[in-house]
Amino acid sequence: MKLVRHLPPFSGFAAVRARALTSMARRMLDVALPNQCALCGNVSQQLLCGGCDEQYWNEPRFRCATCAMPLAASFAGRDREDVRLHCAACLDNPPAFNDTIAIADYRAPLDTLAVELKFRARHAAGAAFARHLHALFEDSGLPTPDVIAPVPLSRKRLVARGYNQAWAIAHPLARHLGVRADAALVSRAIHTAAQSRLDVDTRRRNVARAFVVEGDVRGKHVGVVDDVMTSGATLDALARTLKLAGARRATNFVALRTPKD
Repeated sequence: MKLVRHLPPFSGFAAVRARALTSMARRMLDVALPNQCALCGNVSQQLLCGGCDEQYWNEPRFRCATCAMPLAASFAGRDREDVRLHCAACLDNPPAFNDTIAIADYRAPLDTLAVELKFRARHAAGAAFARHLHALFEDSGLPTPDVIAPVPLSRKRLVARGYNQAWAIAHPLARHLGVRADAALVSRAIHTAAQSRLDVDTRRRNVARAFVVEGDVRGKHVGVVDDVMTSGATLDALARTLKLAGARRATNFVALRTPKD
């Protein structure tokens, strides 16, 4: 009965099924035909050619350990493995989540991969993000989450898009980590306006009561996955909801981080 309660109406199901079939066909073509590098356009059997893969993933950034905001160049003289660095905002007003791992800034050309994943069902981008997030996590010294969950979409947005881009990262990431992935651990009870169109304060109000925990998270460390982190309002609201439900820790895994709000 619980599953039925969350099912969209039949017309929505038809739309989701059609989009899922389109996405599957895209993945089959990606396997069957020679690909182009998603960034430079050169022929490549992988998402990125060797040159782009080497050039763009290894971004030498110092980041806040809590929110992954890029830190000033003045931190460059410090031993990255010696201390966890934090931005002033997180020191003054700590968010509900404990840690954030981000691969790189949201900027050209890597922002192309996020767009391809989010709007064009380029699931290979999700797998690539997951692979690099896992590599960063292995070097982080952080404890392994008990479960991995994507930031959920509202039913309306899920029907319109046909898939959750955060799940396209979360599912392979959980396999790399050797932990359970749960796409339904948290649901989005309220359809909110797109965060990218709002200022920081409005973003926080927009998602303050957006989430509902559907599973048992008591005493658990939950890894929360999203494609892009901007102000952190969505992830803060989700972590707050998880902790009110009994979660002991929330770690964010985000593919790209915007340098400023």
